[in-house]
Amino acid sequence: MPENKISVYLVEDEPEIRRQQERLLRLQDSIRLIGSAGTGEEALEDIFLLKPEIVLLDLGLPGIDGIEVTRRIKKKNNNIEIIIFTIFDEENRVLAAIKAGASGYLLKGMKSQKMVDAIKEVSAGGSVIQSHLARQILSKFRETLTKTKVVEEKSDTKRVSPLTPREEETLKCIAKGYSNKETAASLGVSVSTIRTHLEHIYAKMEVSNRTEAVTEGIKIGIVPLD
Repeated sequence: MPENKISVYLVEDEPEIRRQQERLLRLQDSIRLIGSAGTGEEALEDIFLLKPEIVLLDLGLPGIDGIEVTRRIKKKNNNIEIIIFTIFDEENRVLAAIKAGASGYLLKGMKSQKMVDAIKEVSAGGSVIQSHLARQILSKFRETLTKTKVVEEKSDTKRVSPLTPREEETLKCIAKGYSNKETAASLGVSVSTIRTHLEHIYAKMEVSNRTEAVTEGIKIGIVPLD
Protein backbone atom coordinates (compact mmCIF):
# COMPACT_ATOMS: atom_id res chain seq x y z
CA MET A 1 0.00 0.00 0.00
CA PRO A 2 1.60 3.32 -1.03
CA GLU A 3 2.55 5.57 1.87
CA ASN A 4 1.25 8.67 0.14
CA LYS A 5 -2.39 7.58 0.12
CA ILE A 6 -4.81 10.09 1.64
CA SER A 7 -6.44 8.60 4.74
CA VAL A 8 -10.21 9.20 4.77
CA TYR A 9 -12.95 8.54 7.31
CA LEU A 10 -16.59 8.47 6.12
CA VAL A 11 -19.64 9.51 8.16
CA GLU A 12 -23.05 8.83 6.55
CA ASP A 13 -26.22 7.69 8.31
CA GLU A 14 -27.95 6.11 5.28
CA PRO A 15 -26.56 2.52 5.08
CA GLU A 16 -26.93 2.07 1.32
CA ILE A 17 -25.40 5.46 0.51
CA ARG A 18 -22.56 4.71 2.92
CA ARG A 19 -21.88 1.36 1.25
CA GLN A 20 -21.82 3.01 -2.19
CA GLN A 21 -19.39 5.67 -1.00
CA GLU A 22 -17.19 3.07 0.67
CA ARG A 23 -16.98 1.06 -2.54
CA LEU A 24 -16.09 4.18 -4.51
CA LEU A 25 -13.37 5.23 -2.09
CA ARG A 26 -11.82 1.77 -1.98
CA LEU A 27 -11.44 1.81 -5.76
CA GLN A 28 -9.21 4.90 -5.66
CA ASP A 29 -5.46 4.37 -5.83
CA SER A 30 -4.75 7.65 -4.06
CA ILE A 31 -7.19 7.16 -1.14
CA ARG A 32 -7.18 4.85 1.88
CA LEU A 33 -10.54 4.47 3.63
CA ILE A 34 -9.68 3.82 7.28
CA GLY A 35 -13.18 3.70 8.75
CA SER A 36 -16.82 4.71 8.55
CA ALA A 37 -19.75 5.38 10.86
CA GLY A 38 -23.46 6.15 10.74
CA THR A 39 -23.66 8.57 13.68
CA GLY A 40 -21.67 11.51 14.94
CA GLU A 41 -21.15 9.91 18.34
CA GLU A 42 -19.61 6.76 16.84
CA ALA A 43 -17.56 8.77 14.37
CA LEU A 44 -15.98 11.06 16.98
CA GLU A 45 -14.67 8.13 18.99
CA ASP A 46 -13.08 6.57 15.90
CA ILE A 47 -11.74 9.80 14.42
CA PHE A 48 -9.87 10.86 17.55
CA LEU A 49 -8.28 7.40 17.67
CA LEU A 50 -7.51 6.91 13.96
CA LYS A 51 -6.62 10.55 13.11
CA PRO A 52 -7.59 10.50 9.41
CA GLU A 53 -6.32 13.26 7.15
CA ILE A 54 -9.82 13.97 5.83
CA VAL A 55 -13.34 13.29 7.13
CA LEU A 56 -16.22 13.08 4.66
CA LEU A 57 -19.14 14.12 6.85
CA ASP A 58 -22.89 14.01 6.24
CA LEU A 59 -24.45 17.24 7.48
CA GLY A 60 -27.83 15.76 8.46
CA LEU A 61 -26.84 13.12 11.00
CA PRO A 62 -29.16 11.85 13.75
CA GLY A 63 -28.14 12.89 17.25
CA ILE A 64 -25.06 15.08 17.01
CA ASP A 65 -25.31 16.77 13.62
CA GLY A 66 -22.51 17.50 11.17
CA ILE A 67 -21.99 21.07 12.40
CA GLU A 68 -21.37 19.96 15.99
CA VAL A 69 -19.20 17.04 14.85
CA THR A 70 -17.12 19.50 12.84
CA ARG A 71 -16.80 21.84 15.82
CA ARG A 72 -15.66 19.04 18.15
CA ILE A 73 -13.15 17.60 15.67
CA LYS A 74 -11.53 20.96 14.95
CA LYS A 75 -11.40 21.87 18.64
CA LYS A 76 -9.50 18.69 19.49
CA ASN A 77 -7.43 18.20 16.32
CA ASN A 78 -7.25 21.13 13.92
CA ASN A 79 -5.08 19.14 11.50
CA ILE A 80 -8.02 16.96 10.46
CA GLU A 81 -9.77 18.41 7.40
CA ILE A 82 -13.53 18.07 6.94
CA ILE A 83 -15.61 17.97 3.77
CA ILE A 84 -19.36 18.23 4.27
CA PHE A 85 -21.96 16.24 2.32
CA THR A 86 -25.13 18.25 1.81
CA ILE A 87 -28.23 18.80 -0.35
CA PHE A 88 -29.27 21.86 -2.35
CA ASP A 89 -31.42 23.61 0.30
CA GLU A 90 -28.96 23.53 3.21
CA GLU A 91 -26.77 26.52 2.40
CA ASN A 92 -27.23 28.20 5.79
CA ARG A 93 -26.19 25.04 7.59
CA VAL A 94 -23.26 24.55 5.23
CA LEU A 95 -22.12 28.06 6.05
CA ALA A 96 -22.36 27.24 9.76
CA ALA A 97 -20.24 24.12 9.20
CA ILE A 98 -17.61 26.14 7.33
CA LYS A 99 -17.52 28.66 10.17
CA ALA A 100 -17.04 25.70 12.53
CA GLY A 101 -13.97 24.66 10.53
CA ALA A 102 -15.05 22.59 7.51
CA SER A 103 -12.90 22.98 4.38
CA GLY A 104 -15.87 22.92 2.04
CA TYR A 105 -18.74 20.82 0.86
CA LEU A 106 -19.99 18.40 -1.78
CA LEU A 107 -23.55 17.99 -2.99
CA LYS A 108 -24.99 14.52 -2.56
CA GLY A 109 -25.31 12.71 -5.86
CA MET A 110 -22.24 14.37 -7.38
CA LYS A 111 -20.06 12.43 -9.82
CA SER A 112 -17.51 10.13 -8.24
CA GLN A 113 -14.59 11.95 -9.82
CA LYS A 114 -15.72 15.19 -8.21
CA MET A 115 -15.51 13.56 -4.78
CA VAL A 116 -12.01 12.29 -5.51
CA ASP A 117 -10.91 15.68 -6.85
CA ALA A 118 -12.31 17.40 -3.75
CA ILE A 119 -10.41 15.07 -1.43
CA LYS A 120 -7.18 15.73 -3.31
CA GLU A 121 -7.81 19.49 -3.34
CA VAL A 122 -8.37 19.67 0.41
CA SER A 123 -5.44 17.34 1.09
CA ALA A 124 -3.24 19.74 -0.87
CA GLY A 125 -4.33 22.68 1.27
CA GLY A 126 -7.27 23.92 -0.76
CA SER A 127 -10.99 24.03 -0.16
CA VAL A 128 -14.16 23.14 -2.06
CA ILE A 129 -16.63 26.01 -1.87
CA GLN A 130 -18.84 26.54 -4.90
CA SER A 131 -19.44 30.02 -6.25
CA HIS A 132 -23.07 30.37 -5.08
CA LEU A 133 -22.02 29.66 -1.49
CA ALA A 134 -19.12 32.08 -1.79
CA ARG A 135 -21.63 34.74 -2.78
CA GLN A 136 -23.74 33.88 0.26
CA ILE A 137 -20.70 34.17 2.51
CA LEU A 138 -20.16 37.66 1.15
CA SER A 139 -23.81 38.62 1.61
CA LYS A 140 -23.74 37.45 5.24
CA PHE A 141 -21.02 39.96 5.99
CA ARG A 142 -22.22 42.72 3.64
CA GLU A 143 -24.46 44.68 6.02
CA THR A 144 -22.04 44.58 8.94
CA LEU A 145 -19.04 45.41 6.82
CA THR A 146 -20.83 48.24 5.05
CA LYS A 147 -21.63 49.79 8.42
CA THR A 148 -18.00 49.38 9.45
CA LYS A 149 -16.86 51.08 6.26
CA VAL A 150 -19.19 54.04 6.87
CA VAL A 151 -17.85 54.47 10.40
CA GLU A 152 -14.26 54.35 9.15
CA GLU A 153 -14.98 56.91 6.43
CA LYS A 154 -16.58 59.26 8.95
CA SER A 155 -13.55 58.98 11.20
CA ASP A 156 -11.19 59.45 8.24
CA THR A 157 -9.68 56.03 8.98
CA LYS A 158 -8.23 54.43 5.90
CA ARG A 159 -6.87 50.89 5.93
CA VAL A 160 -4.08 50.02 3.55
CA SER A 161 -3.84 46.63 1.87
CA PRO A 162 -0.87 44.58 3.11
CA LEU A 163 -1.02 42.34 0.02
CA THR A 164 0.90 42.42 -3.22
CA PRO A 165 -1.13 42.89 -6.45
CA ARG A 166 -0.81 39.16 -7.21
CA GLU A 167 -1.99 38.21 -3.73
CA GLU A 168 -4.96 40.54 -4.15
CA GLU A 169 -5.85 38.83 -7.43
CA THR A 170 -5.65 35.48 -5.67
CA LEU A 171 -7.94 36.65 -2.89
CA LYS A 172 -10.50 37.95 -5.39
CA CYS A 173 -10.59 34.52 -7.06
CA ILE A 174 -11.04 32.83 -3.68
CA ALA A 175 -13.94 35.20 -2.94
CA LYS A 176 -15.62 33.93 -6.12
CA GLY A 177 -15.43 30.38 -4.77
CA TYR A 178 -12.58 29.22 -7.01
CA SER A 179 -10.53 26.19 -5.95
CA ASN A 180 -6.73 26.37 -5.92
CA LYS A 181 -6.68 24.70 -9.33
CA GLU A 182 -9.25 27.11 -10.79
CA THR A 183 -7.44 30.10 -9.33
CA ALA A 184 -4.14 28.89 -10.79
CA ALA A 185 -5.72 28.49 -14.22
CA SER A 186 -7.33 31.92 -14.02
CA LEU A 187 -4.07 33.64 -13.10
CA GLY A 188 -1.83 31.52 -15.33
CA VAL A 189 0.34 30.15 -12.53
CA SER A 190 0.91 26.80 -10.83
CA VAL A 191 -1.20 25.41 -7.99
CA SER A 192 1.86 25.48 -5.72
CA THR A 193 2.20 29.21 -6.41
CA ILE A 194 -1.42 29.75 -5.35
CA ARG A 195 -0.78 27.80 -2.13
CA THR A 196 2.20 30.07 -1.44
CA HIS A 197 0.09 33.17 -2.11
CA LEU A 198 -2.55 31.88 0.32
CA GLU A 199 0.05 31.27 3.02
CA HIS A 200 1.26 34.85 2.61
CA ILE A 201 -2.32 36.19 2.60
CA TYR A 202 -3.16 34.37 5.85
CA ALA A 203 0.03 35.56 7.53
CA LYS A 204 -0.28 39.19 6.44
CA MET A 205 -3.98 39.41 7.29
CA GLU A 206 -3.55 37.43 10.51
CA VAL A 207 -6.32 34.98 9.58
CA SER A 208 -6.48 31.19 9.46
CA ASN A 209 -8.91 30.31 6.65
CA ARG A 210 -10.48 31.51 3.42
CA THR A 211 -13.68 32.84 4.94
CA GLU A 212 -11.73 35.07 7.34
CA ALA A 213 -9.43 36.20 4.53
CA VAL A 214 -12.37 37.17 2.30
CA THR A 215 -14.04 38.98 5.20
CA GLU A 216 -10.88 40.95 5.93
CA GLY A 217 -10.50 41.61 2.20
CA ILE A 218 -13.94 43.21 2.12
CA LYS A 219 -13.11 45.35 5.13
CA ILE A 220 -10.04 46.89 3.50
CA GLY A 221 -11.61 47.20 0.06
CA ILE A 222 -9.76 44.44 -1.83
CA VAL A 223 -12.87 42.31 -2.36
CA PRO A 224 -15.86 44.25 -3.75
CA LEU A 225 -19.17 43.92 -1.92
CA ASP A 226 -21.19 43.53 -5.16
